[in-house]
Amino acid sequence: MNTRNTGLRRTVITLASSAMAITLAGCGVGGLGGTDTKASPTKGDDITVGLLLPEKENTRYEKFDYKIIREQVLKLTEGKGAVDYANAEQDAAKQLRQLQQMVDDKVDVILVDAVDSVSIAKGVRKAKDAGIPVIAYDRLAQGPIDAYISFDNELVGQVQGKALVGALGANAASKKIIMMNGSPTDPNAAQFKAGAQSELKDKVIISSTWDTKDWNPVNAKANMEKSIQKVGLSNIAGVYAANDGIAGAVIDTLKTAGVSKVPPVTGQDSELIAVQRIIKGDQYMSVYKSYPQEASAAAEMAVAKVQGRSIEFDALTRDKVSSPTNKDIPAQLVPVVGLTTDNIEDTVIQDSIYTVKQICTAPYKAACAAIGLK
Repeated sequence: MNTRNTGLRRTVITLASSAMAITLAGCGVGGLGGTDTKASPTKGDDITVGLLLPEKENTRYEKFDYKIIREQVLKLTEGKGAVDYANAEQDAAKQLRQLQQMVDDKVDVILVDAVDSVSIAKGVRKAKDAGIPVIAYDRLAQGPIDAYISFDNELVGQVQGKALVGALGANAASKKIIMMNGSPTDPNAAQFKAGAQSELKDKVIISSTWDTKDWNPVNAKANMEKSIQKVGLSNIAGVYAANDGIAGAVIDTLKTAGVSKVPPVTGQDSELIAVQRIIKGDQYMSVYKSYPQEASAAAEMAVAKVQGRSIEFDALTRDKVSSPTNKDIPAQLVPVVGLTTDNIEDTVIQDSIYTVKQICTAPYKAACAAIGLK
């Protein structure tokens, strides 16, 4: 479980929950920490950053993370740096082989978004033994990592849970919901769940809870079908869905089962189809996470680490987190925003994640017009 400055958490939670439209905080380079960096200060711009991403089911990794990190590395190294990229496609053993290949190829630093946070630890140790710094990206890997960057994962769950309770109205405590969590091998999923449960406990009736293997919508669909059989379609007042892929599977299953109106369903990642579902009224909300902010900061951390620029590295890692294997890991936790029809323009459009044209295709033009999106 992450540990961090509780005063900052309370501040961010207050902002997020009051209007679900907070402004993303900038990654300022102001406060300094005390990290132990062993990177050579003489390393120049001719560096190679190894990037290991976990899967392609979630479109963000190929569409945003990889491209943004590559572009930022090039920018920070005046075009001399390179990114060695591999995607594990949800295969933990494959990712370990990819990491070993990067160690064999002697990349200068590794950014890893672990498929399995536990099994990746032995690969992290091999990289460290070879003198290669490892930064955990988006998911907190076990083993001797040098730093961690991700979104405030407990806050993600809290924003989702609070939104769902709010959508259920004054009599929420008597209403039944289904809880569809993420993959049990993803440490982020446990944090999302913990954050959501802190908002849902004693405020709703959680009738059925599932962990979705591999975050796979097919598995989510099967679990939702079992929930409908157990609880009864008409008794389901809302669904906590940990991300947009699960949300889509839940909504499709509810419709197939014959629901007359889809109850409030949460999500996360603000995928294009999820934004469109929100506009149409099928999905209640998602969580917007600024991939440009996370990915750009990760590239800065990687370059600063390998070039031995301790001051810049420390300033980018002012938080602290702990994993089951390591304590007080230097970290940056990026805040999040609850996305509804009220703030689509201020989030995904303003940050150039999508254009109005991409969102408001023919099937959604009328819905877009109804909320003034044009």
